[in-house]
Amino acid sequence: MTSGLTVLKDKVYTVEDYMKLDDDNRYELIDGFLIREPRPRYEHQKTGGRLYNQIANYLQHNPVGEVIYEMDVHLGDKVVGPDVLFVAQERRSIIGELYLTAAPDLVVEVLSPSTAAYVKKTKSKLYFENGVREYWIVDPDQALVEVLAAGEQEWRWGGVYGCDDVLTTSLLPGLEIKLSDVFTCG
Repeated sequence: MTSGLTVLKDKVYTVEDYMKLDDDNRYELIDGFLIREPRPRYEHQKTGGRLYNQIANYLQHNPVGEVIYEMDVHLGDKVVGPDVLFVAQERRSIIGELYLTAAPDLVVEVLSPSTAAYVKKTKSKLYFENGVREYWIVDPDQALVEVLAAGEQEWRWGGVYGCDDVLTTSLLPGLEIKLSDVFTCG
């Protein structure tokens, strides 16, 4: 499940245990285990920040919700921390001071070498089961974005987009993200 990640299995952790952590590490809580993620690399942060900025700029002129960078999301007894997330205006009540109390509408996860399998398998399943409407898996090393949209029983594949493409979503009508402005294309 977590190749390259540190999984703390010394006890079964609860959300209450998670909320008491204060050691400046990044953790997620899945199935009672704390998963410590390494600090993101520069390219990871740059890519996530650029996607956040594109959505934030769109929302200044189209106030249809909130975009948030790196905030915890509590999904029952699990806690995850997507890189970028969007919550539609009519669901803003799920945004708390410290975390979201339900799944956002859009989740953007930027891959790192140590988190790729975890993001694509474990987190993808968790997001689908909890009602995320759209999931972008961003690979800064390959300059690609894979788009998944919620279907009846599973994710519907929406395509893979690269430097020559413009990324859009029905969740944010009129948003057009030129991926050449997000990735280092060459």
